[in-house]
Amino acid sequence: MRGQRVMWPFRRSNRRMAVPTLTVDPTERDPTARALREAAERRDWAAIRDLLTPVIDPDDHAFYVTAVAHSDGVQDWIGEWIEAEPRSTLPVLVRGARAIYWAWEARTSGRASQVSQDQFKEFWRRLRLAENCLDEVVDRDPDDTTARTFLVMSARGRQVDTDEANRRFGEVVTRHPWHRIAHEQMLQYRCRKWYGSHEEMFAFAREAVAKSPAGSALGHLVVVAHLEQWLDLPVGEDDEYLDDDAIRAELNAAADHSVRHPDYRRRPGWASVHNTFAMGFSKVGDLRSAAGQFEVIGDQVTSWPWQYINNDPAIPFVAWRDDATAAED
Repeated sequence: MRGQRVMWPFRRSNRRMAVPTLTVDPTERDPTARALREAAERRDWAAIRDLLTPVIDPDDHAFYVTAVAHSDGVQDWIGEWIEAEPRSTLPVLVRGARAIYWAWEARTSGRASQVSQDQFKEFWRRLRLAENCLDEVVDRDPDDTTARTFLVMSARGRQVDTDEANRRFGEVVTRHPWHRIAHEQMLQYRCRKWYGSHEEMFAFAREAVAKSPAGSALGHLVVVAHLEQWLDLPVGEDDEYLDDDAIRAELNAAADHSVRHPDYRRRPGWASVHNTFAMGFSKVGDLRSAAGQFEVIGDQVTSWPWQYINNDPAIPFVAWRDDATAAED
């Protein structure tokens, strides 16, 4: 989160904070994701297996495995599933995916200087478990793009070098060129706050969007890159950076190629893509474009990317939506 600062549109800088009336649904109201979370809470691995097995699309599969991996306590019972079905890679995949989020829970979201050595040791131990599981999956099933996507995710925590991170990402996109979560994770690796630079980050985002087919959800990568640049700037320079006609034009071009294109179709996890565009348009002061995204979103606020502004994503979401709606009147 960006301190406790609340940032409003350039012409509305004195606006008071809105009172949130919404809560984040981690399943994004997707019925399959909700069923998976409920099954995880019941420790019902058979139900999880039956829900995940029919999912063929690589993007959908990664989203649904993420829904399970985000569930508390999976690490406590996943061994039962592995023992019951030793020939299946699915429970090993779930164990590996869960171990990544479990590792970040040990590390916490604090800056490195605020994390103890014991926390780091546990973080690395859990990440090793994750990668051991995911490596086993890809050894047994080389075309498992979900396992390979989670290896892209773990690359940052494991501090792998650029060549290895690129190799992991390449293994995903060779099999599914426009894999959304893999692109999102690789973009984070390319950020200056991790192992890249602003130049690398923008080059990656722009190339991915330019090469993606019309209607691809990857257009939001350009928005994320600009938000990451904004986050990295000192107070005062950050909002000045976003108050730029060239950036507004680039965000609109990305939306036209992506979520506003006639060929665009919503897929599981779509709400976070539209929330990213909504925040991006709001931050650059293009409230009419933001209003179009809020109309699509309705009440489906997501943690990402509003958490960059406030611990409660609903607070900035509701305030920006009110501003955007007022601009439409």
